[in-house]
Amino acid sequence: MERVSTGIKELDGKIEEGYPRNRTTLLSGTTGSGKTILGLHFIYNGCSDGKKCAMIATEETPEDLLSQAESIGLPLSKYYKNGVLAIERVYDERAEYIKDVLAFDITNIDELQSNIIGLLDRIPKDTEIVLIDNIGVFTLNMSTNEFRAQFDALIHGLAKKNVTSVIILDSASDERTGGIAAYSVYGVIKTLIKENPYTGSKERLIEILKMRNTKTQLDPIRFEVTSNGIVLLKK
Repeated sequence: MERVSTGIKELDGKIEEGYPRNRTTLLSGTTGSGKTILGLHFIYNGCSDGKKCAMIATEETPEDLLSQAESIGLPLSKYYKNGVLAIERVYDERAEYIKDVLAFDITNIDELQSNIIGLLDRIPKDTEIVLIDNIGVFTLNMSTNEFRAQFDALIHGLAKKNVTSVIILDSASDERTGGIAAYSVYGVIKTLIKENPYTGSKERLIEILKMRNTKTQLDPIRFEVTSNGIVLLKK
């Protein structure tokens, strides 16, 4: 099976040289655990390789994401400016729509937060690499069955487009939907913050929970976020 680099050489070595090509991998994690940064590594690597890339930003503005990438040594701005990277402003659109709706005293805005399938229409033609961050914002008013149906349709649609995709889902939304997203995707990687019982200090960890057709390790991988991005630590 062909692979697409995660953008972190050491992590590639843990999953047979990267994410499976033309498949979807789910990144789940708690707040501040590094899941978005892990996704930015993936997108930056794709842009650097000359692949047409797209980010669907549901929780941050493109400017904030680009600034965050720059701060960890991933200069994505140049790819955004030259068109190699497209960023869909879903966060901006959601914020403006809610503001307009509330101005007319309309409080039923559930539909705005439930159109997961519609994300497929936001992916430009000939895109090869896709990052969706964070799909959890669409789950707030969804039943588990509705989420599963729409999420399955999204994964199927991404496969038909022949894109290699990473979808970020925050842990709270993952728990609220019963953890069923993991069954639809090819791979699942979890980031978390945990206290080291020996040192008493908190550490960031990566767990490879699932990666089909791939030999993986079960032990969590410690990592740090530095000015040069994510660095895996030795045991």
